[in-house]
This record gives sequence, C-alpha cells and structure tokens, in this order.
Amino acid sequence: MGEESPQYTLRCQLFGHEEDVRGLSVSHDGVIATGSRDKSVRVWNSNQGEREYILDKTLVGHTNFVGTVAWIPPNEFLPGGGLVSGGMDTRVLVWDLQQASIAKDMKGHKLQVSNVAVDPNGDILSASVDSTVRRWRDGQVVEVLQGHDGPVQAVLPLSNGEVVTGSSDTTMKLWRGSTCISTIRGHTDTVRGLAMMPNVGILSASHDGSLRLWALSGEQLLEFVGHTAIVYSVAAHSSGDIASGSEDGFAKIWRGGVCVQSIEHPGCVWDVAFLPNGDLVTACSDGVARVWTRERKFFAPTEEMEAYLSLISTRKSAAKTVGGVKVDDLPGIEALQEPGTKNGQTRIVREGSSGVAYSWNLNEYKWEKIGEVVDGPGNSADTKTLHGVTYDYVFDVDIGDGLPTRKLPYNVGDNPYDVADKWLDEEGLSPGYRQQVVDFILQNTGGAAASSNFDPNFVDPYTGANAYVPGQQTRQPQASRPAPVSSTRSTPTYKHIPMKGMLFFDTAAFEGIIKKLTEFNSTLAAHEAHRELALNQADSMRIQAMIATLKETSLYHASSFADVDFKLLTRMVLQWPIENIFPVLDLMRMMLLHPQCAIFFANATTAGNDVLLEALRRATGEPVLVPNLLTSARVAVNAFKHSVLRNWVVKNRSEILDLFSGCCASMNKNVRLAYATLVINYSALLLETNDEEGQIQVLSAAVEMADSQEADVEVRFRALVALGTLIHSSGVKSVAVDLDAKSLAAAACKSSVPKIAEVGRDIDNLLK
Repeated sequence: MGEESPQYTLRCQLFGHEEDVRGLSVSHDGVIATGSRDKSVRVWNSNQGEREYILDKTLVGHTNFVGTVAWIPPNEFLPGGGLVSGGMDTRVLVWDLQQASIAKDMKGHKLQVSNVAVDPNGDILSASVDSTVRRWRDGQVVEVLQGHDGPVQAVLPLSNGEVVTGSSDTTMKLWRGSTCISTIRGHTDTVRGLAMMPNVGILSASHDGSLRLWALSGEQLLEFVGHTAIVYSVAAHSSGDIASGSEDGFAKIWRGGVCVQSIEHPGCVWDVAFLPNGDLVTACSDGVARVWTRERKFFAPTEEMEAYLSLISTRKSAAKTVGGVKVDDLPGIEALQEPGTKNGQTRIVREGSSGVAYSWNLNEYKWEKIGEVVDGPGNSADTKTLHGVTYDYVFDVDIGDGLPTRKLPYNVGDNPYDVADKWLDEEGLSPGYRQQVVDFILQNTGGAAASSNFDPNFVDPYTGANAYVPGQQTRQPQASRPAPVSSTRSTPTYKHIPMKGMLFFDTAAFEGIIKKLTEFNSTLAAHEAHRELALNQADSMRIQAMIATLKETSLYHASSFADVDFKLLTRMVLQWPIENIFPVLDLMRMMLLHPQCAIFFANATTAGNDVLLEALRRATGEPVLVPNLLTSARVAVNAFKHSVLRNWVVKNRSEILDLFSGCCASMNKNVRLAYATLVINYSALLLETNDEEGQIQVLSAAVEMADSQEADVEVRFRALVALGTLIHSSGVKSVAVDLDAKSLAAAACKSSVPKIAEVGRDIDNLLK
C-alpha cells in the first residue's frame, strides 16, 4: 500500500450517466455499481494497481429512475453473482452480469422502491414508499413486513437474520421475520439511510440533518451533527471511518463522532459507499460518481484536480437557481413555522444550497416534504428549451417519493391555470395537483406569472384557492360583493359591504381524514382502556361509504345517509379521546354541507340531543388543542350552509361566539381565519334578520379582529367586511363609533393591500 494522506483526495471520476447518480453498491472485490435517474444501472471496474475505474457494463431495463442497487453474491442461479436494483417504476430487477440482462423482474410493490439489500442467506429485501418491505426468494415474495406509518426508505439486514428498517414516520423498526420486535425513536424527521457499524451498532441518516449511532437495544450511543441539510446516506468501514452524504453538497468523514473532513461536491450527494481498501465512492446529482482516496499514488493528476476545484468554484460563485430563481432568494426553512392557508398549498424553501418543495397537509396540520426542486445536470434552467421549443422557464421538478421527475415549461404571460391543466393532462397526473402546480409557477417565476389578470392575494371563499379569470380585473370574493345598484339611485355604493351570502369551508382531503381515523382507531384498539371505542370492520366500511357519498357533490339532491352513519359519527365525536377527535370533526364539517345531514342535526337539536353543540363544547374545552379548535370552528361556519340550521346558529349565538372568542388571540392564522369567517357569517345573517342585540355582540368580535396589528390579510379583510356589514344597521353605527371603528377604518385606508384599503374607505364613508 502506498503512503497514506490524512485527507481523502479525488482519485477518479466516473463519467457516463446522463442524470443524477442516485444509488451505489460496492462488491466484495471492489467493483462499483451505480443507479441513476437516467433509468440505467452501470458497472465500473478497475484493474488492480490502476487509478481509474472504467465503465464495464450498462444495464437498461427500468422504465423510470433507478434509486438503489445492491450486489448479489454468486449462487446456484447466478454463479457469477449479480445485481438487484429498484426504482420509481415499482419493479425490483435482478441482473445477470454475465449476460448483462434481466434475470428476474419482480413486481408487487405499489409505489417507488426506495431501497434494496441482500441478506446473508441470499434473500432480497426491498423497501418501498408503499410503507412495506418485501422479502423475495427465487423471484417470489415470501414475507411482507408491515407496520410503519409512512414510506419505508431504508432496509438493513443483520447477520443474525433480523432486519432494521427506517421510515418517513421518523422511526426505525427491528424485525424478526415479519414481526416487529422493537421500535426505535429519536429522529425528528424521515430516516433515510442505514448502515452497520461493525461490532458497535446501527448508523442512521435522517432528513433532520443528523446522523445517529444506535445499540440494537434502541439506545442512542452518538449523534453526529454537522450537515446543514437532509442527510441521505451513511456508510461505515472496518477501520472505524464513517461517511455521510447530504443535500448540502458535502460528503463528510467522521472519526470518533467528530467530522474530520468535508468533501465539497458540485451538487447533492445522494449516496456514499466504502471500497474494501478504505477508498470512498460518492454519488452526485451532477450525474457523476467519484472515488476518493488517501493513497497518494492514486491521487488524480493536478490538471484534473484543478478542473474539479474550478467546477466547485463556479458553482459557489454562480448562485444556484430553481427555475431561474436564486436559491439564496428563497425563504429559509424557518418559513415552515408559519402554517399553510389551504390544503395542498405548496411552499418552496431553501435547505442548504437547494430549493425544496413542501405541501401543506391541513388534516395533519403540518408541512410535508414533496422533494427537491432541481435544475438537473447542465442546469436546465439556462437551456429553457423542451422538445425543441424555447420557453421563458423550464422547471425540472423532482416531485419526490412516489412520483417521477417531470419537466414543466412556462412562458411569462401565460395563464398559469391553463398551463397547469395542459401539463397535468399531458403527464397523466391527477387534476387534484392543479393548485399546487399553479402555486409552484407563481413562486418560481419571481412573480412574473402574476399579470393584471391574476391576483395572487385573492382567496376564493368557496375553494380556498386563487382563481384566474381571463380578461377581467382583479376579483374580490363573490360573497363580499353588493347586489347591483341602479345608476339612478342616490344611495351611495360600496365595493365590499354589506356582506351578501355566506362563506364556507367546502373542500377536504378525504384520504387524509381516512388515514388519520385509521391511525387513531389502531391506537384505540391497542389500548385496553379504549378498546371498546374502536371501530370494527363494519364501522370502517360505513366511514368509507359516507366519504364516497360526500365526494359526489353533484348528487347531493338525491343521495342519502343511513341512520347508522349519524349514530357512528355521534359516538366518535362525543366518546373518542379528546386528542383523537379532530378528523371526526373534519368529517362532520363536510357532512354539514349535505342537506340531509343538516336536517338530521336540526332534528336532533329539536329532540333535545344537540350533537353539534356538544361537539363544539367538547372540542373547545380543556386541554385546548389547535387541530380541534380549527376543525370545530369550521364546523360552526358550515352550520350556516342550510336554512334548516340557521335558527340553531342564531339561538346559540352567544355560546358559540364565547366558545371561540379565544381564537382571536391564537398564534395560528388558520384558526383566526376560521373565527373571522364565523364572525362574517354572523354579521350577514343578523343583518338579514334585524337582530340588533346579536349584531352588537358580533360587532365587538369584529372590532377586535379588525385591529391593524392583525398580520394576515384575509383575516383582517373578513373582520373589516363584517364590521362594515354591521354598521349598515343604524342602531349599531353609534356603538361602532364608541368602539373607535373610525380609527380602524383610518388605519385600513392607509394599508398597502388594495382590498384592505378599499373596505377601509367603505367603512369610513359609512361612518361619516
């Protein structure tokens, strides 16, 4: 062995892949296998004593990107050994290297195969985004490991036959056969990579930016902190060295828990692996795998090193872009501390040197990672062409686990909704992604998509989404417009007041509701004290049937629910543990939009069984939980939908407003928005019924929420509209003056937000 340097230095670069190198595997004799986004697997070999690795084989057969590869030792079926690979196309392929062909095509996973491994007995293990791990023997599934609550991202077979898995549910699980014998908790985000630390324990890499070392007992032995973004991979060598790869563009070397070297790359480091001699292999998003060595005789020539350092320098000096927008201009990850405004809303944030897309899951009240938004090798943002056509923007969008990368073209001035509709249709994607695509375009064109026909601040009161109307001026919520006024009338006209009609929360992520109900039901069934509250199979089927009915909105005039449905909903909302009821409330909120359900709840109150009011009392009681507060406030809002319940909302006005009065001071703007919507509905209804006493009570709430300190535009706007609507009643106007409504109007008039200033002027004119 030649003289060793204390630092790893570039040995050679493996050029050949056309897109990101996503996965690595090293054989016992030092042959390297790589899997790539370009759908291929490649095998690289080096003659003993030579510095460079040469491309030996290219294996083509996957129909989408390859994310993981593993070596198969020689066996009866493959006497020369082989490879197994998995990727976005959900297939697990076994390769015969002597023939350079597919030996087995194993199908069974429903979503992307995220990781493959081979156990000491020769069985193949495949982890998938479908939340399962499958054990394959002779091409057949012999075992399925189920138990994770999210995608399984990593699988690690142990020498004793047991298996460790890592998941997006933030846990690691230890399996004996198909039985989970322990769950290891500690990471706060997805566990993405696993490796065995010889004679010590298990290493894990996580989206939380850390590496950890665990004893098999589940005890955390060490935490390695140093990466500034997601850590995708980890590897260990018998020498004690540990390597990690991260989205921050660095491969790091660790000894004794301390980072001793950071190796910068011209892109994300997807995977790392050690060669038997201690050399390191890295897989990079620039489409190149690289070998790093500490043996001086294998160091790359000076000119190659200089070219590589120049590449790094260029990358650092030219700010990285996401679809033409500088990553440095994106908000940091702290922006995710602010909740979303609607289900499915997309937000792009800066993580390390990358732009990462997140989607708001309203039911679970959290941001969920979609994936990195990349420009790809050669910076496709600079090319701006697709299929020979030139565009202002061509985005290379890595949708993430479960969905392939897609190219999204856009020209400034195009209707973002038309672009989204066309793109989704051409790519065969669900129309349900429409708003996410529009949000993505708006955020990544630096506002260039927002023409005079598009107001990105507008929020449709019925769908919660932005809307585009070709050829029209910026719209305001329809329900906020006054009825047309004849030009011959002398009565002054106002743009936003009084409020006509009601606002509702009428969209829902039903799959998320079902997922959460199933999760909570499993928890109840596992605890003896709550077991009798758990749903049986028949109950679960009724829930599915109820949601299927709710989805068919066009049939609401003819569809119906069974009595057992209402009994089931009542039992769940009134008897389930308080921390588990928010998805039930979300379901109740949507049921209130169905006319038969509104009649049921109205009849129940008449019969002395006020399920609605009891549910609201329970959801707003101690302990006060934000998901309960949010969903129950929306229940109250949707109770205004049908006239059969209008008497109920008026009769219980005082208690309902008192139950939710604390929402005004909530740190969560979605809670405040729900409360503001409740107030605006009451203002419209009480103006219609000439209930002056009720109007004065609602006026106090509107004044409190219309304060200029309210940071959210839509919350303040709705509160001001409610205030202006109530002032239309002559008996309320004097009370409004006493409550200093004039100063609120004056402050609103000075707002830089057009609709706030407009409604401020409306109120100011009313008070004159």
